[in-house]
Amino acid sequence: MKEYNLRKVRIYTGNDVLELLLENLIENSYSQVIILVDENTEKLCLPMLDKYLFNTKIIKIKSGEQQKTLEIAQYIWNELMRFNTSKNSVLLNLGGGVIGDIGGFCAATFKRGLDFINIPTTLLAMIDASIGGKTGIDFNGVKNTIGIITDPKAIYIYPDFLNSLPKEEMINGFAEVIKHALIVDVDLWEKLKKVDVFESQKLNSIINDNIKIKIKIVAKDPFEQNERKLLNFGHTIGHAIESYSLKHDQKPLKHGEAIAIGMICEAFLSREMIDLSNKELRSLSEYILRFFPKYSFKSILSPDLIGFMYHDKKNIGEEINFTLLKRIGKGSVNHVCTEHQIARALNYYDSL
Repeated sequence: MKEYNLRKVRIYTGNDVLELLLENLIENSYSQVIILVDENTEKLCLPMLDKYLFNTKIIKIKSGEQQKTLEIAQYIWNELMRFNTSKNSVLLNLGGGVIGDIGGFCAATFKRGLDFINIPTTLLAMIDASIGGKTGIDFNGVKNTIGIITDPKAIYIYPDFLNSLPKEEMINGFAEVIKHALIVDVDLWEKLKKVDVFESQKLNSIINDNIKIKIKIVAKDPFEQNERKLLNFGHTIGHAIESYSLKHDQKPLKHGEAIAIGMICEAFLSREMIDLSNKELRSLSEYILRFFPKYSFKSILSPDLIGFMYHDKKNIGEEINFTLLKRIGKGSVNHVCTEHQIARALNYYDSL
């Protein structure tokens, strides 16, 4: 087992973390343990947890980004009220990024703050979404508009949960691994190109590499005033495409699929604005497309797509703000791009 610290948050990873979870629940003398699950984690992950827990209550929501709404938050708050949840209770968020985001948000706002613990079950959540205290919901179709940065009591990362995931969900999380390499770690980038990243021994090493990257960035800038914005590479265009897809597509893109598109587009902007080389642009575009199939834009300059970007939380005033790449392994924050430049980036992706 490995242990990391981020501010006062303990992050544990390894195959014996569930036993430690039980010990820490007992040590904190919680009056009630409530578990937030979706239909997948209830079936595939909760049974692995059951033998370590007792006297628990379950709140179940459906899976998917579509659940990160005010209506579902109200449902969770209602369930907490129905269970007579007190300030001495704890909420366990057992799931991926959606469960962690909305569960943390509901806990942070219920009775002005309830302890919560993240138990991530997807690759995306283990290396990114569960770490750093970002919680929230989507509002009026715009990603993460309502939320708060508040830390969980602890994070327990049990890699064996990944055995329950379909390959497409593993690839979904892998987008954030690629992002971490591109923004701060050229050595990780070279490693990714040389190994089978989904082979279990290599994957455990990659998980730990990425936890360290996320912790290092968040520790320097917990409230996203400067360096933490590096983590937004691919997300200005990516979040807009994800929101657009949720609104228009019968089978919406997953978060990682949208961010993969965003990274290619924003790498193009990096070449145009801060001299990322053609060679590196081509290299990262080809690598990303090995894992993420092309998405067909029905209307590249849709007012919806640009409109979503104008609502991005990173913007200052009326300008669309980007994190770009000086080179692979070196991100750069606070770049403003025009609608015309964004259209050219989208056209670049569409031409690949």
